[in-house]
Amino acid sequence: MPSHGDAEQAEVEETLKRIQSQRGVVGVIVVNAEGIPIRTTMDNVSTVQYAGLIHQLSMKARSTIRDIDPQNDLTFLRIRCKKNEIMVAPDKEYLLMVIQNTNESSL
Repeated sequence: MPSHGDAEQAEVEETLKRIQSQRGVVGVIVVNAEGIPIRTTMDNVSTVQYAGLIHQLSMKARSTIRDIDPQNDLTFLRIRCKKNEIMVAPDKEYLLMVIQNTNESSL
């Protein structure tokens, strides 16, 4: 009989597939609280680079927001570059990153 964890795991996989299938999405990375990648749709070199750097940036952004207002917190970070856009959704235990090609996106 499948456990509750199996159902959650399947839901996570389905969500990642749905995000990855969106037009212009180059990759999806999920990192744990320490910034270690636990799920990715990208190659290893890109995953490690994005995970390390974007995790640091999001922690700095969260710290900045809290310095401005201790009652506030970072809920979403969107970085738009010439080549792509990086969308970051932080949570207590995980960080979801979606890398999207700006030329193909519908946003």
